Amino acid sequence: MPPDNITPDIWFPNLRVYFENVPRVLFSPFGFDIYIYAVLIVFGIILAYYLAIWWVKKSGQKVEDYNDLLLLGLPLALIGLRTYYLAFNWDNYSGQNFFRVFFQIRDGGLAIYGGIISSAIAAAIISMRRNIPFSLMADTAAPSMLLGQVIGRFGNFFNREAFGGYTDNIFAMRIRVDQARGSATITDEMWENVVYIHGAEYFQVHPTFLYEAAFNLLLMLALILYRPHRKFDGEIVLLYFLGYGIIRFFVEGLRTDQMMFLNTSLPLNQLMAVLFAVISTALIIAGHMRVRDSAKFRRKR
Repeated sequence: MPPDNITPDIWFPNLRVYFENVPRVLFSPFGFDIYIYAVLIVFGIILAYYLAIWWVKKSGQKVEDYNDLLLLGLPLALIGLRTYYLAFNWDNYSGQNFFRVFFQIRDGGLAIYGGIISSAIAAAIISMRRNIPFSLMADTAAPSMLLGQVIGRFGNFFNREAFGGYTDNIFAMRIRVDQARGSATITDEMWENVVYIHGAEYFQVHPTFLYEAAFNLLLMLALILYRPHRKFDGEIVLLYFLGYGIIRFFVEGLRTDQMMFLNTSLPLNQLMAVLFAVISTALIIAGHMRVRDSAKFRRKR
């Protein structure tokens, strides 16, 4: 329990950890707000780049090829992140100019699967231009994608968004009612379990940002350790799609701000997670069978 004179912004009661002042804005030069979320995304991109370059040098590839991938991939990823989100949330913007809405990113609205798809397109373009196997380039970049996702997810912490429903598990997070973003994400169960501490109201929720970041970090480390032992080019990126699909499916099921597929009640990101996981599993099995058959053929010769 915090001292009587403190009403934390964010609080993990069962872990006995609280954060008194959690800003959304880092600083405001000339009146222009620089959000911590944006800073974390940039920081994530930088670290992801250097993680990829470490493996590029270790594996004897050319750094300039991945510099080109970064230069093309960043704008394409941004387009994909935003376009994917708008495509499945256009009812919220009907009647507005698409291009004006597209650049209103500071108001929120990016979807990771759009970024994954557009980044894959960028890798395909560079691989064709530089005559590099797409599977090799994708294997190199996959752990870096996860690192960027891990760091970026903490932007949800500072923004008090993308949380789950009510819980009282060991990781339960309390956020002040007057600071929670997105009234559409507040469920009846959350209102029924509002906690009153020192005159402030708190929702107690699943910190889904923390779940996803933690499991993505474990997946990233597993891929890095396994990469030197991969059975075929492309296996690492397929394991990324499979692993992240499983992680996102379960984490998405806890969130209260799910995007729905068109006008159905089916969560879009869970559908995408299943699709990525199933296709990846089939391709991994096919790849291992190919390697096994090739080994048998060599032994016969």
